Amino acid sequence: MAAGSVVLLTRALEALDVGGAADKINLIPQDFFAELCEQIIQHLNHKIPGVNTVELCQRLQTSGIEVNVGDLAKITNTVSFLFSTAARNNLSTEELITALGSTVNTLPKHAIQVIRHVWNEQGKSVGVSEDKGNMSTVGQFVDIKWKLGVAMSSDTCRSLKYPYVTVALKVADSSGQITNKCFEMTVPQFKNFFRQFKEMATVLETV
Repeated sequence: MAAGSVVLLTRALEALDVGGAADKINLIPQDFFAELCEQIIQHLNHKIPGVNTVELCQRLQTSGIEVNVGDLAKITNTVSFLFSTAARNNLSTEELITALGSTVNTLPKHAIQVIRHVWNEQGKSVGVSEDKGNMSTVGQFVDIKWKLGVAMSSDTCRSLKYPYVTVALKVADSSGQITNKCFEMTVPQFKNFFRQFKEMATVLETV
């Protein structure tokens, strides 16, 4: 059964083009990759809503590493798929490394070492529920922030001075990646937004 699972994982990784992700992993230092793997494990264990690829990408770029959010998202999806499939098939650390080695010859040694260590230490704790997997097709709310501003001027008007509200939503999508969504509302729109939240709260109190 284990041998069959390894073959299945190998084929799935080939279809996922894990080799393309390996090229990007080469650019990432071991400590950053280890942190990414830790966050993925925590997400699979439902301890955090998702992996903040935007924040990690900003830190990498600050360190002088040329990587974009899309690259980091591909790496996150690949490693998440690797861990979740290994958990679903109860693969040991050696079976996981064998499947990975059969697919990717260019994966850096530091990445193999990190994956081996993380899975050896925390692999048994990863529980992948099929029901939860089927349910997690929509995003998950993480955080909301807002601020009040005043528009002072525009191209057509020298002095507007009307208030507006900027809302920043942080959402984890079904793959666990955290993204930020920002939008502006007029004060009446924000009041309506707030009113609907109050209505939801009232309904929840009756549940």
